Amino acid sequence: MRSLLTDLLMQRLAKQTSGTLNKRLYDTLRQAILARAITPGSRLPSSRDLAQQLNLSRNTVLATYEQLLAEGYIETRPGSGTFVTEQLPDGNMERVPDAQEGASHSAAPALSRRGMNLLGYAGASARQWGAFMPGIPDIASFPHDLWRRTQTRLMRRMKPEQLSYSPMGGSPELQLALTEYLRVARSVECTPEQVLITEGTHQGMDLLAKMLCNPGDTAWIEDPCYWGMRNVLTINGLRVTPITVDDQGMAPPETPPPGRAPRLICVTPSHQYPLGAVMSLARRQRLLALAQEHNSWIVEDDYDSEFRFSGNPVPALQGLNRNAPVIYIGTFSKTLYPGLRVSYMVLPPPLAQELKVAHAELYRGGHWLTQSTLSEFIREGHYAAHIRRMRLLYARRRALLTQLIETHLGSEYVGDRSNAGLHMLLKLPAQVDDVLLSTQILRHGVMVKPLSSYYLRPTAERGLLLGYASVEEGEIVRAFDVVVACLRTLPGHTD
Repeated sequence: MRSLLTDLLMQRLAKQTSGTLNKRLYDTLRQAILARAITPGSRLPSSRDLAQQLNLSRNTVLATYEQLLAEGYIETRPGSGTFVTEQLPDGNMERVPDAQEGASHSAAPALSRRGMNLLGYAGASARQWGAFMPGIPDIASFPHDLWRRTQTRLMRRMKPEQLSYSPMGGSPELQLALTEYLRVARSVECTPEQVLITEGTHQGMDLLAKMLCNPGDTAWIEDPCYWGMRNVLTINGLRVTPITVDDQGMAPPETPPPGRAPRLICVTPSHQYPLGAVMSLARRQRLLALAQEHNSWIVEDDYDSEFRFSGNPVPALQGLNRNAPVIYIGTFSKTLYPGLRVSYMVLPPPLAQELKVAHAELYRGGHWLTQSTLSEFIREGHYAAHIRRMRLLYARRRALLTQLIETHLGSEYVGDRSNAGLHMLLKLPAQVDDVLLSTQILRHGVMVKPLSSYYLRPTAERGLLLGYASVEEGEIVRAFDVVVACLRTLPGHTD
């Protein structure tokens, strides 16, 4: 099982793209030690364990340890292992900022250990728009004029109390509109009292981690998975356990290890992120039974299920059993636009009131005008009409990208045949370094995400996530030419 230290090193290694592998590992470890992300006196994994967990040769790790040992950053204790020295070498006695922190921090520790760990895992990009940024819808096609007219009309009727903090759980009008929409579109069974409006999925996950879990509790997450889910759980002190994903979705063990039953089970059953699998009915029923047996809560992240381009809609896991221990999470970031910052949770009745109180206490509430505009948008049918238009547009763009992959690289490079969602997976040979490739592609102004960075455990899977939804057809062709040109310059690729 990988440790938090290994996760930290893997995240930072992915951002070190220059120099030999020996130097990259040395720089990563040294910077983490100087920044106190690895605290003095900490025990390091054995060279054999670290090599296995990072998917490196043992000689690479041994050479790095020997250099750090010679420079006084680490020490060996016979019979005990390798440790970071309690006192750094001369000239490095004061804490220095590393690449994760910026350049202008003082010598005194400015951030907590938890804060440093968060920065070490950070996956948010500085740029959030353009080819091929995953998870971004076509914001240009949003009916801005219609939205603005609705908002202006509602603004004229605003009462003073509607400029204060919102009622617990958000706008009652939006709660009702969501209840009616989800019942028809996603087979979600709920009442308005069960709906809690949040500012994004991250805020909802943060609330669940704080209110349902104690530090040290176990959370199961998919491997690979969305980095944001993993980071929110980790920063709240949960022990994250990666569970393998196959073509039927998450494949949980028959029985959790003794004392390690999950408090949360976090899944994307309708369209696994990032691989695209749909969880089978048998697997869903097994997951529900396991959660009920071990008093776990299933967190169902239904992030882009509206965009399925063929076949029947996949119903939500939440609707399989009226009393299922499922917390359903949805968002408007993928259907409308991310900057709206409106998501929601459908909570089981025993949790609803308590979590609404906690949400009001921790984050307060507001944005009445935005939520009321959205409720009108749904109630008057504009939301469903927008989804239909976008479904046709995204299907066309996905088909184009699929054709480009098959024509220029071959059908074996199409890694996601789900015909759904806002991104495609370009599968790569195992010997291709997808992190290095994504860095080279970015130098040409095109953004992609390396598949290997979504895994918690070492993996031979390599690929690129290509977000196509926000990219016009002509730009898709141009950007894909960049991807192909960069791929063909890498060792390990053969036409």
